[in-house]
Amino acid sequence: MGQKILIVDDEPHIRLLLEQTLEELEDEGVEILVANDGEEALAKIKSESPELVFLDVMMPKMNGFDVCKTVKRELNLENVYIIMLTAKGQEFDKQKGQEV
Repeated sequence: MGQKILIVDDEPHIRLLLEQTLEELEDEGVEILVANDGEEALAKIKSESPELVFLDVMMPKMNGFDVCKTVKRELNLENVYIIMLTAKGQEFDKQKGQEV
């Protein structure tokens, strides 16, 4: 079974940029998945079991911090690696991301 990467961002141009950046991995058997918001991300994480998630922090419906917390604590999916994407650069935001 091939590896899966999930891109989660509510901004279409950011999703497209990440998809284009990662598209060469598809030649190696990696499947690139996308989600538009936190709720859709959780559904895809549950159903598709990606190994890596690029997760935007500021999204409607459910923010990236809450998605990360749900994945790591409630779903006990410690084997899912999450890279948080954000325009927020405050130390508080960095610390919050590391905590969840």
